[in-house]
Amino acid sequence: MKTVLTIAGSDSSGGAGIQADIKTMTANGVYGMSAITALTAQNTTGVTGIMEVTPAFLAEQLDNVFTDIRPDAVKLGMVSSAELIETIAEKLKEYRAEKVVVDPVMVATSGAKLICDDAIEALKEKLLPMAEVLTPNIPEAETLSGREIRAEADMIKAAEAISRKYGCAVLCKGGHQLNDANDLLYRGNGFRWFYGKRIQNPNTHGTGCTLSSAIASNLAKGFDLDTSVERAKAYISGALAAMLDLGAGCGPMNHAFALTGEFIKTAEEEVRA
Repeated sequence: MKTVLTIAGSDSSGGAGIQADIKTMTANGVYGMSAITALTAQNTTGVTGIMEVTPAFLAEQLDNVFTDIRPDAVKLGMVSSAELIETIAEKLKEYRAEKVVVDPVMVATSGAKLICDDAIEALKEKLLPMAEVLTPNIPEAETLSGREIRAEADMIKAAEAISRKYGCAVLCKGGHQLNDANDLLYRGNGFRWFYGKRIQNPNTHGTGCTLSSAIASNLAKGFDLDTSVERAKAYISGALAAMLDLGAGCGPMNHAFALTGEFIKTAEEEVRA
């Protein structure tokens, strides 16, 4: 079985962060592992508290993973401090990590900045050049490229600028009232659009975590980047289309929509069978 490591924060409500990552990895047929950067107290209505781990403890987690069950791919999610970013970069370099997918979580869907300026600079300097692919949303792509994105042509120019600066592929995600379900993959000297069907589901908590984890899972299994993106988009579309409705706010998707078998049956289903 192929293995994938997620380096991200914990979501106590289970819809995003490492919980979404591990669910996604399991559903995509790989063995998921985690190095936790922070604990959060949150639910579908918002975050009420964050407690970061120390750089030393994060380093210890990474040492334990890489020296025992080496990951075939690595997914990076939200890391809010420069010190933790520097620790991750050092360890990924030390262990020569491969197939690194970075979801550069910097800006919320609302437009609010989620990490401080020194952490953004550390992310740009230390981690982004180590990535095989970055998966920014529109506001994050604007921050990384220094360009406004108002149309498809702007997405292409921004993705090109990011790709050239950091030497990696860039999957610029649609949404934010622009190209809702259409994503742009830029790498080398060319680009490709990945078109998707808009699913009318307000419960989209954890979509970014899920997409990047699905890409990492497919890269770990040996698929090329284009195929990994295609498969990841199909997976997230299925998870959204399952129309799970939990919580009072923006709820999670059904990561297990495609799972079948004896052990997912409810007691009522078992009786009917």
